[in-house]
Amino acid sequence: MLRPSSYFLCLLAASALSAAEPPADPPLLGKVVGGSYISPTGTFKVTVPILPELGGSITDTANVVTFEDDFSIHLSIAAFPQDATQRWELTTRGPKDYLIYFFTSFVMPDFLHRYEGSTVESARFLPTLNDGTLLTYTLLPGGSMFADRAAIPGADPKTLVAKRGNLLLVKAGHIFVISTELAEHVLERSANKRTPAEEDEKLRERLLNLLGKMEFPQPVEPASKK
Repeated sequence: MLRPSSYFLCLLAASALSAAEPPADPPLLGKVVGGSYISPTGTFKVTVPILPELGGSITDTANVVTFEDDFSIHLSIAAFPQDATQRWELTTRGPKDYLIYFFTSFVMPDFLHRYEGSTVESARFLPTLNDGTLLTYTLLPGGSMFADRAAIPGADPKTLVAKRGNLLLVKAGHIFVISTELAEHVLERSANKRTPAEEDEKLRERLLNLLGKMEFPQPVEPASKK
């Protein structure tokens, strides 16, 4: 069974990769073919949402890929295979309760571990999207990926509160967590006049746009022996 620490370690590794000084040609476990990123396991592929000319970069681990650029994009896709226990949880709980259970048992504890004081601002269940998708909005003190550009000189970047949107869904025998930070929330600060609902809509649009660029190839059945 996937432990909370397992999810945390995967995200920590991905964050460490994206925060490190990137080499000229960052090695990937997955691959980029024809403008699409293909995960190491072949579980999904997605149109690359960043441009090299804007400082776009891709880093990945076996389970998490992160896309970011020098301006306002920080996106991650995590895909974890469901073991027998997780499949049983989904069957017995149903999509809505299962996704809430996964978020509260695995994802949110990781946020709290890394960013003390993290909270869920709001959440929605979308029953008709991919047979059930959970959309959550979280506030992460000190969790901004844009802190180096948003911090006031001499101020502690940990005082910046990142706002992140997260989509959780089950596809191809995997639990997916798709996440993006609303850069404007920290980069614009007092100039940001959007209401929480307007920020939510921005995040929702960006997450659904990324989801719309994803494909989930059907696994190839092994040829039967005659």
